[in-house]
Amino acid sequence: MIGWSFVLLSAIMILIFYFYPMLQSLLLSFQSGTGANLSWVGAANYTRLFKDPVFLITVKNTVFYLIIQVPLMIILALVLSVLLNSKTLKWKGLFRTAIFLPAVTSLVAYSVIFKYMFGQDGLINVMLMKLSLLSEPIQWLTDPFWAKITIILAITWRWTGYNMIFYLSALQNIDSSIYEAAKMDGASAFQQFTKITVPLLKPIILFTSITSTIGTLQLFDEVMNITAGGPGNATMTISQYIYNLSFKYTPDFGYAATVSYAIVIMIVIFSIIQFRVAGDKE
Repeated sequence: MIGWSFVLLSAIMILIFYFYPMLQSLLLSFQSGTGANLSWVGAANYTRLFKDPVFLITVKNTVFYLIIQVPLMIILALVLSVLLNSKTLKWKGLFRTAIFLPAVTSLVAYSVIFKYMFGQDGLINVMLMKLSLLSEPIQWLTDPFWAKITIILAITWRWTGYNMIFYLSALQNIDSSIYEAAKMDGASAFQQFTKITVPLLKPIILFTSITSTIGTLQLFDEVMNITAGGPGNATMTISQYIYNLSFKYTPDFGYAATVSYAIVIMIVIFSIIQFRVAGDKE
């Protein structure tokens, strides 16, 4: 009873602010309308998903970000963590702090900065043209392809350092004698990385892959503040579509809840795939 008395308040708050909204939103997904005008439509919202061209575009965009950005970020974070774990590297603390700092910056603030940097007359185009790498500015924000690349660059800059910290922490728990034995057996640095580092970091890689997948499927701030989903819905994500359904278009909270549960289903599917690929049976 003493133990329960300590956790009872927290358990009640979790039920009220987590599980009740989850259940309520599930019930809401079977309704249509807003406020007091909600009406029960059953599975109509879910069948509507497959006929909704905007939703299908947002799924395509979100999956594109996922399959490009998540592997890129995981590999980059892994390589950086190995480099920053080197015993011979000087100023390690400075480098670690510099790479991790983007993870604690304001999402809105850095998104706005990226928007100005990648504008037609922004810093990126000016630098590339001064270096004679471009003959004319790249339309980073108005071309569908380059707008997606801008979003991917922004997310990668923001979250690579965050994932790097997990790998760096795990690397420091690996016994250095393992690498010394491998070096004595003639293993190269690349072989040590692929045969020792990656297998030993497998649980952490799986964890960061799943959390990064969840974060990318819920991507909102960067797209909203950098491209506003444009040009022509070319960068709009599922989360931004949910926002538009709720507050920008004619409000339809029921259908917005349905789209949000589509994200839940996608997260479950991608998580299962990642567990299968990683061979984790637990």
